Amino acid sequence: MRFLIIIPCHNEEENILPCLDSLEKQSFQNFVCRIVNDGSTDSTQQKVENFIGTHSKFRLQNLPPSKHQPGAKVVHTFNQGLEAHSLEDFDVICKFDADIVFPSNYLQEVNQCYERNPKAGMVSGLVYIQKKGKWEFENLSSRRHVRGPIKSYRLSCFKDIGGLRPVLGWDNIDVMLAQMHTWQVLTLPALWVKHLRPTAYKYKNQKAQKLGQYFYNIGLNFPLALMASAKSSWRNKSLTEFMMSITTFLKQDSERKLSAEEISYIRALRWKKLFRRKNI
Repeated sequence: MRFLIIIPCHNEEENILPCLDSLEKQSFQNFVCRIVNDGSTDSTQQKVENFIGTHSKFRLQNLPPSKHQPGAKVVHTFNQGLEAHSLEDFDVICKFDADIVFPSNYLQEVNQCYERNPKAGMVSGLVYIQKKGKWEFENLSSRRHVRGPIKSYRLSCFKDIGGLRPVLGWDNIDVMLAQMHTWQVLTLPALWVKHLRPTAYKYKNQKAQKLGQYFYNIGLNFPLALMASAKSSWRNKSLTEFMMSITTFLKQDSERKLSAEEISYIRALRWKKLFRRKNI
C-alpha cells in the first residue's frame, strides 16, 4: 500500500528532526511525507529544508502565520498539505505530529494490519511519554483509541467520514464517524511511539472551558453534556470544573460541523456507552 503522511508543524525546532529521522529509517518505504510549516518563527523551516535536501520522499510546504484555534488550526494546516496531492495516488492517509519518534517497524506493522483486515478503517500504535527516565503509556484515553498525534486512515474510510472536521474534538469525531460507517478502529498494543511533548500542555489552565466546547462540538445535547461534565469533575474532585465546563457548553452557538444524521448517531452511541458502563 502507498502512504501519504502529512505533518503539520509550528515552532518544532527541538522535535522535528528526530521525528523525520525516525520516518526516514522505516523498514517500510512506500510513502511520501509532506511537512506543512504553519508560520514557524523559530528554526523549524531551516532544519526541515536542510533535511529534505538529501531525502526525496520528504517535501516542505510553508504557510503564512495563522490565528491559533485549538483543533481547527491543525486540521486547516493538515488540509493544506492534502490539497497538494491527488489522494487517488494513495491507499492510506496519515496525520502525524512533529514531536513523535516512530520505531523502525511502525509503518510496516500498520500496513500489514490494513492488508490483513479489509474492514480496518483507522489504525495506530500507542503513545508513550517519558516519566522519570522511563517510557510510559500516555494515559489520556483508552488503549483502543487511535490518538490524534498518530492518525492513519484507509483512503475509503477517510472519504466516508468526510475528512477531518476543523474543531476541537476532531480526533474523537473521526473515530465515531468511522464506526458509523462500519469501519473498524484498531490499535496495535505492541507498537508504540515516543511522544516528546505531553499532549495539550498549553491548555492546562483552560481545561474546563475546553471540555464544554468539546462536548458541544461532538454533538452532545444538554443531558449528555451534563453527565459528561459531572463524570470529569467527579474524577478530578472539582466542582469548579463542572460549573465552568457546563457553562461553556451552554454558551456555544456556532454551527456544528456535523450533519443531523451524524449528531444522531453520536448521541445514540454515547447513550449506549453510558448505560453499558452503568450496568458493568
